[in-house]
Amino acid sequence: MQQARELADREAFSFLSDINSDQVDCTITYGELHREALAVAGWLSDRVSPGDRVLLLFPSGLDFIKAFIGCLYAGAVAVPAPLPDGFRAQSDRVDGILRDAAVSAVLTDEKNLPGIADWLTGQAGPEAVCGAVGDLGPADGAGEGQLPAVSRDSLALLQYTSGSTGEPKGVMITHGNLLDNLELIRQCVGGGPETRGCGWLPLIHDMGLMGQVLWIAYVGGRCLLMPPTEFLRRPYRWLELIDAHGIDSVAAPNFAYQLCNRTVTDERIAKLDLSRWKVAFNGAEPVLADTLATFAERFGPAGFRVETFVPCYGMAEATLFVCGTDKGVAPTVTTVDPAALAKGEFTAPADGASGRELVSSGTADPARIRIVDPQTEEAVPDSGVGEIWVRGGSVAQGYWQQTELNGRTFDRSMADEHGFLRTGDLGVVYEGQLYVTGRLKEVINVRGRNLYPQDLERTVSGLHERLTGAGAVFSLPEHSNAVVVVQEIKPRSLELDDFQEITDLIRRTLVREFSITVPSVVLVRPGSVRKTTSGKVRRTLMKDLFLQSSLTPIHEELSDGLRIR
Repeated sequence: MQQARELADREAFSFLSDINSDQVDCTITYGELHREALAVAGWLSDRVSPGDRVLLLFPSGLDFIKAFIGCLYAGAVAVPAPLPDGFRAQSDRVDGILRDAAVSAVLTDEKNLPGIADWLTGQAGPEAVCGAVGDLGPADGAGEGQLPAVSRDSLALLQYTSGSTGEPKGVMITHGNLLDNLELIRQCVGGGPETRGCGWLPLIHDMGLMGQVLWIAYVGGRCLLMPPTEFLRRPYRWLELIDAHGIDSVAAPNFAYQLCNRTVTDERIAKLDLSRWKVAFNGAEPVLADTLATFAERFGPAGFRVETFVPCYGMAEATLFVCGTDKGVAPTVTTVDPAALAKGEFTAPADGASGRELVSSGTADPARIRIVDPQTEEAVPDSGVGEIWVRGGSVAQGYWQQTELNGRTFDRSMADEHGFLRTGDLGVVYEGQLYVTGRLKEVINVRGRNLYPQDLERTVSGLHERLTGAGAVFSLPEHSNAVVVVQEIKPRSLELDDFQEITDLIRRTLVREFSITVPSVVLVRPGSVRKTTSGKVRRTLMKDLFLQSSLTPIHEELSDGLRIR
């Protein structure tokens, strides 16, 4: 409401559905957004009570933002979710969220209202409430004085996790959590009414919602939004829009910068001016040093500076942002001995030996971030690897209706300190910087050494031009810690002998480079390796699919004794 009073006539958000055109489809000012949100709040206030959950099902566009702010105004709990668009996995996910959150109402846009209403009737019966933003009518608007009282402790959002290591869970985020997290981002990179963003991340994703939309609104800036599918089809247009619209701040996962590295031609780069770009958040998945170096080298001639990168670390359970590199400071990259890292030690490799490059996620505030032995729950020595524990005003209240899991994850104590979140991520604080090394659940233990699956996946993806880069590596403790590689491959024109040769190459390389027993290799078609909306490999799901014989291999070689099928 503050931005509506002080910046009423200032453009807040615009949307560009066709990125081949520079003409935006729609634009909304802060004053207009305020009035539209009041209309949503008025409609909701007549149908739900403060604290009730409201499911938000929207395509890309500005209607989602109106609905989300309207929920906050009405004291309702926003529950963002993907449209049940016919894809089985996505429809099952939305069905589960609807039931788990005990949703009282659903908001969508006018185009999707008939289909959503039919779907909702089938799921929840004819008594379910459903409405479309833009079709609520001016009479439904509420005055500011009619809005319910909302405190910092009031629940604002159920952010369902993307499920990279298990089933999605609803993270309970309060109004206070949102404000504290947005302030953390502002402290890291600044921002104000002059800030201009350009984003394509799905708004149902925490990075898309908090890091792309709410942060811009918090500082009073402007943001141009585009559909995620358009970015994936033509990533160079994202960069052209950054140039054409004078964008200075964006947020994206590491794979987005990788995609630009791989697909944008030198001829297109020569036409870009990226000199006004000041902040490029890189998070939501492992940040790779070679991605940063390649992007800075390729787009340097267009005016991009390496210090524009802001590697960061965050998670839904901490609302979003935990820490990040300060604005204008080049990312810190440290090379470590992978064998020592496997033993929990963060040391430099011996002279002449190869090492693993790790990118710092920024300064680790000792008041909020600790590295803890996951077994003893005691602090590890300096430069020791352990589980990352986080506390502070951004840490969520727990998972919706998950009392037992909350007891194991939230409000943990260490010595005489309390209120910590167990992140499930492994990391180390070295020279005051936080380095994330992997996921606790996904670590592969081989004869007392901890190997990180992303290291094996990265090695495999670079072995042959037909390997697309999408792969999942996991171990099977129930089968003597057997290692399994599921790797996408472009199969066109390949013969059986070709598949065999590539499979043998993968096995030989992993045995030689990582000293593991001969792994099982499953080659699958592109698109078979499941990922979250932010591009994280869903290794736990891939393991389950393998064990359930639900993968469709093009070619496979299973190790002796591992005959799942």
